[in-house]
Amino acid sequence: MSYDALLWLSFGGPEGPEDVRPFLENVTRGRGVPPERLDEVEQHYQHFGGVSPINRLNRDAIAAVEPLVDLPIYFGNRNWHPMVEDTLAEMARAGVKRALVFPTSAYGGYSACRQYDEDILRARAAVGENAPELVKLRQFFDHPLFVESFADAVREAAKDLGEHRLVFTAHSVPLSADQAAGPPEDGGRLYSRQVAEAARLVARELGVAEYDVVWQSRSGPPQIPWLEPDVVDHIEALHERGVPAVVVCPIGFVSDHLEVVWDLDTEARDKAAELGMGFGRAATPNNDPRFARLVAELVAEHTDGVPARRLSEFPAYGCTVNGAFCATLCCEPARRRG
Repeated sequence: MSYDALLWLSFGGPEGPEDVRPFLENVTRGRGVPPERLDEVEQHYQHFGGVSPINRLNRDAIAAVEPLVDLPIYFGNRNWHPMVEDTLAEMARAGVKRALVFPTSAYGGYSACRQYDEDILRARAAVGENAPELVKLRQFFDHPLFVESFADAVREAAKDLGEHRLVFTAHSVPLSADQAAGPPEDGGRLYSRQVAEAARLVARELGVAEYDVVWQSRSGPPQIPWLEPDVVDHIEALHERGVPAVVVCPIGFVSDHLEVVWDLDTEARDKAAELGMGFGRAATPNNDPRFARLVAELVAEHTDGVPARRLSEFPAYGCTVNGAFCATLCCEPARRRG
């Protein structure tokens, strides 16, 4: 089947101080996040001049992928400019009829997968009858290139530390959202189990038998339970056990955007320094040439019938057409079921 373009679909981030508050309001709309939490997170962004690295990192990654695919690449975001609705309108004006979509998340779950389907539905509705057909690419948490990139990044981060504990981290989500993600007959928890599987694969590549999987970046109301432990709390616990150093691997992220550089490079690093612990942080895959090759392989699965490369048999979903949700309801929020 032929395709006219590739839509690179991401989260978005502010590119100036005046963008920060409206961006955060876009992200949290309808989620009941207290204003004081927005105030706190806004200061994280202002600490870096009100600019998130995410848009620049996406543009860099797109530039690396362009020579590897025979398709024009368009860039659109969920929460900040370039907004996906505007990008899809641009694609329609350019005559694009059928395009692949690469969402910048390796995992299932509502925020990591299903919400990208909603982005596609919203953008197509905004464009109307001339909207291109959109085919979203699959989840890739267990792709060999994803695993190899993280394994080499951990080696680099650990090379001068000596004895250390390897800690994988991903974005926390509400427990109810995680429990609802995945076919009920499989026990749900698709997101957290995929994160654990990716961590297992990287640890296996490294020959590491013992490691931890923890969480970061929670933002919801304090009365709602989220995935735990938090990475900073976990560093304190490791210190109490006498662990001399920690290497943190942000397995849940594909680029060093603000939640990585604040939560890990600032808060977690500062906590380790306060406790006198060594600290290393593995890079995300974004600037690794293997990440560009990974995206090209996902595209080739559709354009050339290339077999999917996976390192596990763990459940993975995600290929959808025009935002039509998976028949398994694998990433549907619990409140919407029934």
